[in-house]
Amino acid sequence: MRTTTGADRAETREELSRTAYDLLVIGGGILGTSVTWMAAQAGLRVAMVDAGDFAGATSSASSKLVHGGLRYLQTGNVRLVAENHRERRALAADIAPHLVKPLTFLVPIYKGGPHGAAKLGAGVFLYSALSVFGDGMGKVITPHQAMARVPALRSAGLRAAAVYGDHQMNDSRVAVMTVRAAVDAGAVVLNHAEVVGLRKTGGTVAGTVTGADLRDRLDGTEFGVSARLVLNATGPWVDHLRRMEDPDAAPSIRLSKGAHLVLRRHEPWKAALTTPIDKYRVSFAIPWEDHLLLGTTDEAYEGDPAAVSATDADIAQILDEAGHAVRDSQLRREDITYAFAGLRVLPGGPGQVAAAKRETVVTRGSGGMLSVAGGKWTTYRHIGKHVLDTLAHLPGQPLGDDLADILPAVPLPGLASPDAVAMRLWTDRDPGARMDPLVARHLATHYGSIAFDLARLIRDEPALGERIHPDGPDIWAQAVYARDSEWAATVDDVVRRRTTLTVRGLDTQDVRARIQELLG
Repeated sequence: MRTTTGADRAETREELSRTAYDLLVIGGGILGTSVTWMAAQAGLRVAMVDAGDFAGATSSASSKLVHGGLRYLQTGNVRLVAENHRERRALAADIAPHLVKPLTFLVPIYKGGPHGAAKLGAGVFLYSALSVFGDGMGKVITPHQAMARVPALRSAGLRAAAVYGDHQMNDSRVAVMTVRAAVDAGAVVLNHAEVVGLRKTGGTVAGTVTGADLRDRLDGTEFGVSARLVLNATGPWVDHLRRMEDPDAAPSIRLSKGAHLVLRRHEPWKAALTTPIDKYRVSFAIPWEDHLLLGTTDEAYEGDPAAVSATDADIAQILDEAGHAVRDSQLRREDITYAFAGLRVLPGGPGQVAAAKRETVVTRGSGGMLSVAGGKWTTYRHIGKHVLDTLAHLPGQPLGDDLADILPAVPLPGLASPDAVAMRLWTDRDPGARMDPLVARHLATHYGSIAFDLARLIRDEPALGERIHPDGPDIWAQAVYARDSEWAATVDDVVRRRTTLTVRGLDTQDVRARIQELLG
């Protein structure tokens, strides 16, 4: 597995500079990584670069759900829900069962609430029917049954609860595994590599885009990449890059901010909550990484995409909306371990962002660069295939006409039963030196069978089996593995996106200093 630290980054830059690529993908979020993975599977020479870390912005700021989209039923978009369910079940069964896990959801129905029990009961039944009842049958349960699953549920005025099934994941880990899958399929990738200009044939403003000039943000080295076709998959920055191609390019997107909170949990939750706030909006309260994830907001954003964050107003709104169904004792500000925000990329146009369509927009610029915006984790493979298909049928066929067929269900690296991996990790050593079961479980559900590579690191150097922070399950072997095999080059790469230290509020100054030392 190629690493990209120090000398390895120089080697990767050299390879990027000397190869003529079929496709250069700029942006390593949901869309960029998916298209890169699909293009490599189709036999193309493909390179992917990102100015920050892979999934470093919005793609690691999601609601951590792989879901059919219950609320889309309200707008009558039955086909979209069925498509989402298909992809969700493929991810959970064939592509990434080691990273995507089932989760039961309750929709509490309160006296005076926006929806009645009959309507919600019919809704969750249709929802489960669209997934061919693969997660059981949607139904309505009593307040007593609901409280047994979520003890923190507010009981006053609770009439009933509707139940349905979906899935959840750790988006950062799915992103890293997808990048790894793309590299395994032949792609060349580099993070922390910023585009400073686009290469054009003829050198004029009106020329054809044939690559990009880049700067390594870690050491300042400048280099270039040449490609027959350039794909702009920079998310909130998509129009910034389009203006590099054509200074007069009109805006193509608008942005909506979604903020989330992570809180310490005081008791086990056996289900998540989807709480209707009004006729269209819902609030999520989701057990995640031994904590509680709350969100989300949906409001127009016009500032610098790099400066997006969860404000005090966002935090107040999220706690207030969660309070419709969750008791105050579980919503204390002092229990917040992490607050984060990301930007949804929506088609440009009039109207409220909350009502804007969640769809993928593909545009081609005057220099031939293709720009794509608007991805979501549930259907990210489907979107990647759709974009690749669009690229394959462009006028003039810049990619040629001989793309190989993509296999229908190539799994992400580490495919295995997390239960089996956890059991093996726990029993593989002498009883006196066994791995802590919580650590074993953590590694199994974040790496799948790749956890055995971490176990080998620990066998060679037992100190790597120690926890990075005593209050969390992340161990030093993960930080070493992140550095050597997962392109982690900065402290944030490790604490925010390769481990769960930041979301748990455990990335203390001491922890960050020790990881900085490890990275060198």
